Amino acid sequence: MKSRLKKTDLMASLRSLTREKWAFGATILSGKVIGLMVVLAVMFTLPGLLPGTAHAATPAKPTEIETSMMNTMNTVWTLVAAFLVFGMQAGFVMLEAGFARKRETVNVLMECVFDTCLCGILFYAVGYAFMFGWGNGFIGWHGDPSLKGGGSWFFLQNTPETYGSTGIPVIAHWIFQYAFADTCSTIVSGAMIGRTSFRGDILYSIGITGFIYPIIGHWAWGPDGWLALMGSKGNFFESLGQGFRDFAGSTVVHTIGGIASLAGAIVLGPRLGRIFKRDDKEKGGMPPGHNMLVAAVGTFILWFGWYGFNPGSTLSAMDVQGIGRVATNTTLAACAGGMTAMIFALWFGNTKGKFDLGFTLNGCLGGLVAITCPCYWVSPLGATILGGIAGVVVFSAMYFIEWLRIDDPVGAVAVHGAAGIWGTLSLGLFACGQFGATGPTGADNSAPVAGLFYGGGWSVFEAQAIGTFTIAAAVFAVTGIMMFVIQKLPYPWKLRVEAHGETGFGGLDVFDHGTEVYPADEDEISLKGLFEKEAAPANA
Repeated sequence: MKSRLKKTDLMASLRSLTREKWAFGATILSGKVIGLMVVLAVMFTLPGLLPGTAHAATPAKPTEIETSMMNTMNTVWTLVAAFLVFGMQAGFVMLEAGFARKRETVNVLMECVFDTCLCGILFYAVGYAFMFGWGNGFIGWHGDPSLKGGGSWFFLQNTPETYGSTGIPVIAHWIFQYAFADTCSTIVSGAMIGRTSFRGDILYSIGITGFIYPIIGHWAWGPDGWLALMGSKGNFFESLGQGFRDFAGSTVVHTIGGIASLAGAIVLGPRLGRIFKRDDKEKGGMPPGHNMLVAAVGTFILWFGWYGFNPGSTLSAMDVQGIGRVATNTTLAACAGGMTAMIFALWFGNTKGKFDLGFTLNGCLGGLVAITCPCYWVSPLGATILGGIAGVVVFSAMYFIEWLRIDDPVGAVAVHGAAGIWGTLSLGLFACGQFGATGPTGADNSAPVAGLFYGGGWSVFEAQAIGTFTIAAAVFAVTGIMMFVIQKLPYPWKLRVEAHGETGFGGLDVFDHGTEVYPADEDEISLKGLFEKEAAPANA
């Protein structure tokens, strides 16, 4: 049965509407019209701002407003990533403190805090100019010679408003790179825990943060660094046709830190009382960390910070595909590294038959270190495979370091040195031939990078090998000499603390810092034995 609404009834209904109802309806209609206009405006303007699939045709040049918006988004993205990377310092502090012995924990905390402060001052004064300024293939110090006002960049003087073609302010780029430099300097202290005097730490930290890291880093990341320009016309190994690539720092940050750790640990020698497995199979081995809970939490904080470390290295919020791919690759490599390290510890070595937490944590970190270089150019499958191999590399390297009688309490040499070298080399094998370069307006995949397994031949691998092994050798030589010289200084500036400072009451914490990490409370009342029954007298 159908019902019809008469015309008179309809007019009556309309006349019955109040003024307020008419106003309310008009408001709803106006809102819908405005919303529709906004949607249409976004549909017409957003595709011009967001990058899509790369085409051979040259895209339209962005307008001034569009360029300003892109630069703003890229700057905000870079700063957020910088804050994430800086937050890794909390992870380093917890990881190193957890793996350390109780009596050297305050020393670990103080070294990490001090290195962070020192790095900020030195990277502002000279480090940024050495690393990212123009100069020659081996060191930078001034601005682009093709532009006016290319004076010295020391103390961030004479710098342009934006860094290169990124559109990001130099001061924002400095914050991001400072966080990287701080990471490198903190790595070194991990292998030198428990026997380094704090004054010696001050001296070697000045050398690494102010000079070794930025100068050698310039080779790969500087605008005219010899490794960055390698393979191009008129530069080193022109016939190779490939430059050295390190997207986020497997070599520039982690291998420099790991190899510097190796040099320091060798010059220092092992902690007093340290017994190695090759000398005593029963009593030998790494002293257990005093708080593995703290070490595990520190590992997760580092993993979280890596989402700034790797995706943030795009310096571009516009490269949405690149950011997503890098974050995914970072995750998969860490997962695979942790799994393989745990499995190898279960099947082989001293912890056979046990699910070892320490190896698992370092396996995750090894996967993160390894993917840091190739994260932009590999597929998720490649990231998983190379991350899994990194876990095996870390496991094997830690046993090799132990066999060499080198005392590395946190595994810094294996995680950052060995896994960093492997990750850099892996680009020459796993680069999938689909991705080229990131940029302020999006990805440019017109010249994709292909490794051996994807039909690219050996050229990329050769360039990576030249870069990572040259940097590793240079860091080991220069840092070894520096550590040796500091070790020859008289106390209290000598690199290694006095023997009684290492083994006396409270260890290095009390000797150098006057406190313990868990000081005893004098007012604490012991309840031991309070609820125990007294033994009956013997003659009862």
